[in-house]
Amino acid sequence: MTHAMLKGSNVPLKATTVRAVLRWTPGQGVPDVDASALLLGPDGRVRSDEDFVFYNQPRHPSGKVWRLGKKRGAEGLTDTIQTDLAGVEPGVGQILLVASADGATFDAVRALSILLYDAATDGDPIATFDIRPETGEETALICGELYRRGEGWKFRALGEGYSNGLKGLATDFGISVDESEEAAAGAVDPAPLPPTPSLSQPLPPEQPTAQVPQQPAYGYPNNLPTHGYAYPDGSFQLPPQGPQFIGR
Repeated sequence: MTHAMLKGSNVPLKATTVRAVLRWTPGQGVPDVDASALLLGPDGRVRSDEDFVFYNQPRHPSGKVWRLGKKRGAEGLTDTIQTDLAGVEPGVGQILLVASADGATFDAVRALSILLYDAATDGDPIATFDIRPETGEETALICGELYRRGEGWKFRALGEGYSNGLKGLATDFGISVDESEEAAAGAVDPAPLPPTPSLSQPLPPEQPTAQVPQQPAYGYPNNLPTHGYAYPDGSFQLPPQGPQFIGR
């Protein structure tokens, strides 16, 4: 049975691996949306910058939380985070499921919702939550959270917004964002052009994907190449958002 969630409500989870599917309706003037996750310790903050799974760091080092990528579905575009709840490290008590809009506010995003599935089955979602931003000026949203309760896990519907984007949200939970490059860029160009919202672009036809045990369904192998935004000196730098479509 699918639970239609209200803001603040929760549901216990029997599934050991879940897919959190962020879904919205594309169209003219609709910004692209990205799903990400923050793994929080007992103090409600990340333990390190590696606890941030997002479009340019798509797999947690533990291999238990990862992005599956964007797809076109019958009811809209989707971006998905998958979590192996049974294997999540004991030091992680919460996993925040986040949506961010690319250079725009969520009043321009139509029919935004999050659907939680048991990744081991092809059945109906465990829970659905229609997300309605409180002001429409939000540029990042905590859509829901997976959290420990006793020996198990629960899902809570949240819909909490941030007006300072994914960077502001991540900073609130302990991610170290390096401001030095932004300051230097401002010194060279004191009047940068404002960001232009990107439009959701058509996606290539969906390709059948074989399920492979112990691997993400859409192929983030364990030997991921080092991405272009690595932070060897320990200072995290958030790259510009952009569509990360399957097949590109």
